[in-house]
Amino acid sequence: MHETLGAVAAVLTTSAFLPQAARTLRTGDTRSLSLLTWVLFEAGVLCWLVYGAWIDSASVFWANAVTSVLAGAVLAVKVRNVWSGVDRAAARPVEPSQ
Repeated sequence: MHETLGAVAAVLTTSAFLPQAARTLRTGDTRSLSLLTWVLFEAGVLCWLVYGAWIDSASVFWANAVTSVLAGAVLAVKVRNVWSGVDRAAARPVEPSQ
């Protein structure tokens, strides 16, 4: 029963992540994504993946394996855009308050 609930949770949370990953990979637009957030998210997902292997939980392991691949791809696009200046060049200047 516990592993079944874990599998349902894994499918739901990983599925919830898919639209953002698909949009980012399709458009390449990462201006609204925080680099620090994605680095921390990927690190956390990798920790969950190791934890899933450690406790021998297939649902925890595989959900985080899939999420890690997707998050890693989004993070790679973000890093590429930051290094190439795409994110900075497209950013709107902040106007002073009046």
